[in-house]
Amino acid sequence: MANPINTNRHIRVIIIGAGASGLLMAYKLQRNFDDVEFQIYEKNSDIGGTWYENRYPGCACDNPSHTYVWSFDLNPNWSSTYASSSEIFEYFKRFQSRLNLNEKTKVAHQVVAAKWNGELGRWNVDIQDISTNTIVCDECDVLVNAGGILNAWRYPAIPGLHDFQGQLVHSAAWDPNIDLTGKHVGLIGNGSSGIQILPAILPQVARCTTFIRGPAWVAVNGLSGFQPRKFETHEKDRFEKDPNALHTFRRWLEHNANKIYPLFFANSKAQQEAHALFISSMKDALKNPSLEDKVIPSWAVGCRRLTPGVGYLESLNDTKTTVVYGEINKITASGCQMEDGKEYPVDVLICATGFDTTFKPRFPLVGSNGRQLSDDWKNEPRSYLGIAAAGYPNYYMFLGPNSPIGNGPVLVGIEGQADYICKHIRRIQQEGIKSIEVTKEAVDDFIEYKDRYMKDMVWNQDCRSWYKANTTDGKIIALWPGSTLHYIEALRHVRYEDFKVQYLGNRFEYLGNGMTKLEMTSDADLAYYIRQTDDAPIIGSRFVYKKAGPELTAINIAAAKVSEETKTNMSHL
Repeated sequence: MANPINTNRHIRVIIIGAGASGLLMAYKLQRNFDDVEFQIYEKNSDIGGTWYENRYPGCACDNPSHTYVWSFDLNPNWSSTYASSSEIFEYFKRFQSRLNLNEKTKVAHQVVAAKWNGELGRWNVDIQDISTNTIVCDECDVLVNAGGILNAWRYPAIPGLHDFQGQLVHSAAWDPNIDLTGKHVGLIGNGSSGIQILPAILPQVARCTTFIRGPAWVAVNGLSGFQPRKFETHEKDRFEKDPNALHTFRRWLEHNANKIYPLFFANSKAQQEAHALFISSMKDALKNPSLEDKVIPSWAVGCRRLTPGVGYLESLNDTKTTVVYGEINKITASGCQMEDGKEYPVDVLICATGFDTTFKPRFPLVGSNGRQLSDDWKNEPRSYLGIAAAGYPNYYMFLGPNSPIGNGPVLVGIEGQADYICKHIRRIQQEGIKSIEVTKEAVDDFIEYKDRYMKDMVWNQDCRSWYKANTTDGKIIALWPGSTLHYIEALRHVRYEDFKVQYLGNRFEYLGNGMTKLEMTSDADLAYYIRQTDDAPIIGSRFVYKKAGPELTAINIAAAKVSEETKTNMSHL
C-alpha cells in the first residue's frame, strides 16, 4: 500500500469518430487526466464528421454560426449568420490541430466490431484499415461512440430507384464533379437539406422539379429571429481585436437561443405566438395560395426540426420550379412516377432524404449479456440520459437516444455529455473499478418518465419526423424531455445508484496508504482549506441564479460597434 488515496491506474480509451463529439472527448481527456491513453478511429479520410461528408450546394448549419462553437473556443471569423459546411469543417480542423490531436487520430480506420470481455473488464475492438483493407485489433477499458446520428445516409425506399438512367446522387454523398448547368433536376425531399439545396442550385439549372411529401415550417427570418446575412469586414475585425465584444455577442445569442424552449409546449402562449408568426411570414414569402395549402403545416411549430430556409419559399415560386406534391409511386428509367400515374422526367435526381436515425450502432456491439445492441434496440432505442445502455459496461455514446438535439443550443449539450463521461472515467481510474454499467431498471424508469413528459409537447403531434423514427405517431426517441439547460443540470451529478459497479478487488483498496497525493508532495500547501471568507460553492438546495446583466442588452452590443443591420435584427430576438 505504497500509494496515496485515488492513485491513478493507467487506462485506455477508444473514441469512435473524429467529428465534433469525438474531438471534444479527446480534448477533455487530454485536459483532465494523467495516465489516460486514448485513440480516435475515424472512418473517413479526414476529421469533421457530418461537416466533412455534407458538401451539397447550399449546405450550412441551421444554428447561428456564433452559437455553433464550443463554449470556451469562440470564432471571430464566421463569414455569415449561418456558416457553410466547409467553414464549420475548418473550425473543427483548427481545433484538432491547435490541441495536437492529430497524432491521436487515425483516419480511414473504421470500427467494424466491438465485444466486451467481462473477465478482463475490457473492450476488444476490430478496426478496418481502409487503405490496406486489413483488420487491426485493439482493446480498451472504456469505449466511447462518437459516430453521430445524422451520419449514415440512405437512399429512399422507393421502388426502381436504381433503374434511373440519369445521374443519381444523395445530398450527404455529394459528387463534387456533378454538373447541373442547364439540366432538368429532380429534388426529392423538403427537410433541412432539400430546403437548402433548392435555392442554391436554381440559378444554374434549366428547370427543377421538387417532390414534396408533406409540409414543413420554414423560419423565414432565421432561427430566433436572427436574419441571414454576411458579416461585414469591420465586424469581424472588431471581434478579432476585442474578445470581450465577441464574448458579449456570443452570450447574447446563446441567451436568446435558450429562451425559445417554451414554444415546444403544445398549448403554451409562446407556441401560439410562434404559430401565428410563422403562418404570416410564410404566406408573405410564398404569395401563392395554392402553395400555401401544400407547404404550410397544420401541426405545431417545432413538431419537425426547424430550418432557416434562406430563399427556399421564394424559390418554390420561381418560374424554373415545378412543385409536385404527394408520394412517389416508383422511379423509372427517366424520372419519378407519382401515385396518380403521372411521370416527371428529369436529367439528374437528387435525394435529400436523410439518414438512418435508428440510433443502432453500425457495427456488431456485443455487451456483457452476449447480446448485440442492435438487437436490443431492434424495436426501440432505450438509452440512459442519451449516454449509456443497459448491458454494455464502460460504453458511452454521444447524442444517443433522447439527447437535446432539437431542444436548444446543441454543442453545449455535447460538452455536458463529455464532462459526464469524464466523471465516470475518473472513478474507473482512481477507485479500482472494473466496470460501470447502467441498470435496466434505471433505463426503464427514465423511458417511462420521458414518454409521459412527451405527451404535452409539440413533437407528439401528427407530423412525420425523424424525432419519431420517421413516423407520424411513434414514440419520441430522439429528443430530451426538457430544455438544453435542463439537460446540463441533469448531468451535473452522476446518480451512481443507477449503475452496477464491479471492482478489480476490495472496493476500499483505493484508500491506499492512508495519505493524500498532496501530503506526498514536498512543497505543497497543506493548509489550503483555510480561507478568509466562505467562498465554497453551495452544495445544498439553496437556489442561486445568474441574472441577465447589462452585458446581454442591445445597448452593450451596440457598443461593440456591430452594424446597424445587426442591431436591428437583434431587436427581434
